[in-house]
Amino acid sequence: MSPFQMPFRRRPARGNPSRSRGVSLIEVLVSVVVLSIGMLGAAALQASALRGNQGSFERTQISILTQSIFDAMRANRAAVMSNAYNTSGWLCSAPSGGTLAGTDLARWHAALQAQVQPGACGRIECNAGICSVSTRWDDSRSAGGGSSQIVTLRAQL
Repeated sequence: MSPFQMPFRRRPARGNPSRSRGVSLIEVLVSVVVLSIGMLGAAALQASALRGNQGSFERTQISILTQSIFDAMRANRAAVMSNAYNTSGWLCSAPSGGTLAGTDLARWHAALQAQVQPGACGRIECNAGICSVSTRWDDSRSAGGGSSQIVTLRAQL
């Protein structure tokens, strides 16, 4: 028999052929569990980031609105010196207008409740041209936020 006429012989398979055919059901189950835990972690992180962004947005709005009432008070310095802008405690409902100071306070309070949240309250205390504006609101939705947050800004007018 010539070398070209030799019958083809197969090599024997190494290992057990039934074990090397594919992925087992346990491996698939483990990978699905690991992937599920990762997706749950990503969803929890997203929810936490959204809560933190909401709290940050509210603080930014409060800062902007506080600067706007300071600007209104600078434009009406005589009323500031006569304590027309002082509130007796927390102002949680819009006061009636009547005077320029009353109208400024009503607009400021309406903006607080429209842009921050409906339960937001404000307080203004001025003494010899140094004014302190405080804002209180419910920040329980924010990450790590308590039920009530207070931000106070001071300015010399």
